[in-house]
Amino acid sequence: MNLENMAQVSGVLLALAATLFTWGMTAAGASMVFLFKEIQAKILNMMLGFAAGVMIAASFFSLLLPAESMAEQQGMAAWFVLVTGFLLGAGFLWISDQTIPHLHLGADHPEGVPSGLKRSVLLVFSITLHNIPEGLAVGVAFGALAQHASATELLSALAVAVGIGIQNFPEGAAVSIPLRKEGLSRWKCFLYGQASGIVEPIAGVLGAWLVTRIRLILPYALAFAAGAMIYVVVEELIPESQNKDHEATHLSTIGCILGFAVMMLLDVALG
Repeated sequence: MNLENMAQVSGVLLALAATLFTWGMTAAGASMVFLFKEIQAKILNMMLGFAAGVMIAASFFSLLLPAESMAEQQGMAAWFVLVTGFLLGAGFLWISDQTIPHLHLGADHPEGVPSGLKRSVLLVFSITLHNIPEGLAVGVAFGALAQHASATELLSALAVAVGIGIQNFPEGAAVSIPLRKEGLSRWKCFLYGQASGIVEPIAGVLGAWLVTRIRLILPYALAFAAGAMIYVVVEELIPESQNKDHEATHLSTIGCILGFAVMMLLDVALG
C-alpha cells in the first residue's frame, strides 16, 4: 500500500474514531436522564445557546477559512466555491427539514411529511437532522488529511471533533430528559437520546471517504458542512433557546457566547 492510499484509509478510520467519540458524548449526555427528572428552562436554553455558539465558530474557523485556503491553493475561485458549497449545504438541510418528519423541542405540531409517528420518535428525528452536518464536518476535516497530512491539519481536525463532542453532551441531555414528560422509562429515554447521535459516524465516514476519493470536492465539502450547520443554528437552536421567559433568553445568549469562545479557543490553539 502506497503512502497516498495509507492516508486515505487512515483519514476514513480517524473520521470513524472521531465520530464514535462525538456519538459517545451524546450518549453520555443522554445518561443524565438517570440523574435528573427534568431540565429547567434556563438550563436548557443555555445548553442550546452553547451548542449554537460552538456550531457557528466551527463553521467559520474550522470549515469556511480552510475551504477558502484550499480553493486558492487548487487555483479555484474561492468566492464561488464557498458560496456554492454553503448554499448547497443549507439547501440540503432545508429539503431534509421539509420532508423528514420531526418535532422540535417545545413545539406542538410536527414538521415534514405526515407520518403518524409518536412524539418521542419525532423529537429524536429533530435532533438527528442537525447531527448530520456535525458528523459531516468532522468526517471532512479528517478526510482532508489525505491531501494535507500534517500535524497542524491533524490538530485542526481534532479541534473540530472535540468541539462537536463537547456540545453533544448537553445536546444528548436536552433530548433524553424532556422525553420523560412523554411517559417513557428512563432506559427508553436514554436509548432514544443516544440514538440521535448514531447518524454522526455514518455522515462522518461518508464525508471522509468522498473527499479522499474526489479531491476537488474538499473545499466544496467544507463549505457544504458549514452551510448545513448554520441552517440548523438559525432554524432550530436559536429559536428554541429564545422561546422562554426573558431571563432564560439572556442565558441562551450567554451560552452562545461561551460556546463560540470555547470552539474558537480550541481551533486557534490547536489549529
